[in-house]
Amino acid sequence: MDATPSFRLAYVPGVTPAKWMRVWNERLPQVPLTLVPIPAGEASEVLRGSGADAGLVRFPVDRTTLSAIPLYTEVTVVVVPKDHLLAAADEVTVEDLADDIVLHPLDDTLGWESLPGKPALERPASTADAVELVAAGIGVLVVPQSLARLHHRRDLTYRPLSDAPQSQVGLSWPEDRTTDLVEEFIGIVRGRTVNSSRGRAAQAAPAPAPEPKQKRTTTGGARRQAAAGSKSGGRPRTGGSGGSGGAKSNAGKRGKPRRRS
Repeated sequence: MDATPSFRLAYVPGVTPAKWMRVWNERLPQVPLTLVPIPAGEASEVLRGSGADAGLVRFPVDRTTLSAIPLYTEVTVVVVPKDHLLAAADEVTVEDLADDIVLHPLDDTLGWESLPGKPALERPASTADAVELVAAGIGVLVVPQSLARLHHRRDLTYRPLSDAPQSQVGLSWPEDRTTDLVEEFIGIVRGRTVNSSRGRAAQAAPAPAPEPKQKRTTTGGARRQAAAGSKSGGRPRTGGSGGSGGAKSNAGKRGKPRRRS
């Protein structure tokens, strides 16, 4: 007996797969989708090791063994205490951080070429740890907006950082395991409709039946129909020179002979 098919979707912190999961459940209710939360730094390893069929990850992605398509780019923000000077601004630049200690956690997702501000004595082990340090007044933290929301605290706020690197989120999967279910999920995240999807649903859908061809009436057929109508119900046509006598003569020939008394 064949095992029931299923689909495992990994996702990194800050990514919310709920909307795509909802569409999946509507289109493929017979195939359960299981969510697999993973740390951002372990995404490639999990996918290569068959820990998930596909994953919503942060770029860059190892393209030697994994396929990937970009989905969206996040706004970068700086997390600060609510009483910090930067909290009064609508938008912040990297230059505005020059006098602050900018925390750089080990799971940073922005890939800085040159870190802004002043470096901390040690790098926090995680973004969650860095948020705790911001709350303690140790420094500020630059992260994608989704991570600022994920680790929200009442005593902290965040502002957009206009000239900082940005985090790009995408869908990734092992290149040699591009299954029909993976194609289905690609269609979902790309916004394809059920009819345009290239996955299992599209393959299973029967081809539309050809419309029946309508019979064409030829010119000759139209003339024969007109002639038949003339014989059955129309008035007899008269000749060019025969007048009414010609009509009587023709009618006599077509009619039945009279019986003599």
